[in-house]
Order: sequence, then structure tokens, then C-alpha cells
Amino acid sequence: MPLKNCTPITFLFTRDREKAKLWYRDTLGLVHTASDEFAECFDLGGVPLRIVPIPDHTPSPHTVLGWNVLDIEATVRALAANGVKCEVYEGFGQDELGIWSAPDGHAKIAWFLDPEGNNLSVTQF
Repeated sequence: MPLKNCTPITFLFTRDREKAKLWYRDTLGLVHTASDEFAECFDLGGVPLRIVPIPDHTPSPHTVLGWNVLDIEATVRALAANGVKCEVYEGFGQDELGIWSAPDGHAKIAWFLDPEGNNLSVTQF
């Protein structure tokens, strides 16, 4: 397979390029690597993230980007300290921090939205 050894690139879309740039850099703490005429670029642990302005972008209600974390409670608390509020979905049975635990106990997930409404998540396996 010609792609198996290639580094993926991920894309997110925004209506407000500058607001997205500041939020991903200052709120989430991602390293901003470049700006070009098409996107704001960030490093996702060695994987490039390109945030592309699309004037009529409508965010998906489903998760579009997530991170695997070692300690989800500490991560959610750190995000909250930076003004990020986890989404709570009716009927999911999330805890007071907004963390959902899989019935088999193997995963915990919390969801949050970027300023555009893109659904992001953190997961602890």
C-alpha cells in the first residue's frame, strides 16, 4: 500500500480564520507552524493540522478530531481552566466533568466544541 508509511494530514474548517488560529494556539496550546494563503497550520504531535477558511462552513455534529490522553480527568480540568466547556449529552450518563465511561470500562471520552462548533474529543483508553 503506497500510503502506509506516509504521514497523514488532517483538516478542519472555519468561517473565522483568525479566531480559530488564536483558539487552537492559545486555548488548546497547539504549536502554530505556519500560515499560508489557504490555511493556518498546527502540529498535532507530528501530524499536520490545516485549518481552512470556508465562508459557508457548517460544522458536523459528530466528532471530527480527537486526542488520546493519559489522564482524562486532568486533561478536562486543564481545558476547563482555559475556558473550554465539555458538552453534556442527554442520556449518555456523563459524570460531573462531562466524561462518559464506556460500559466495558475500557474507554472514557469527553467532547467539546471549538469556536466554530466543530466537535472535538479527548479519550482515555
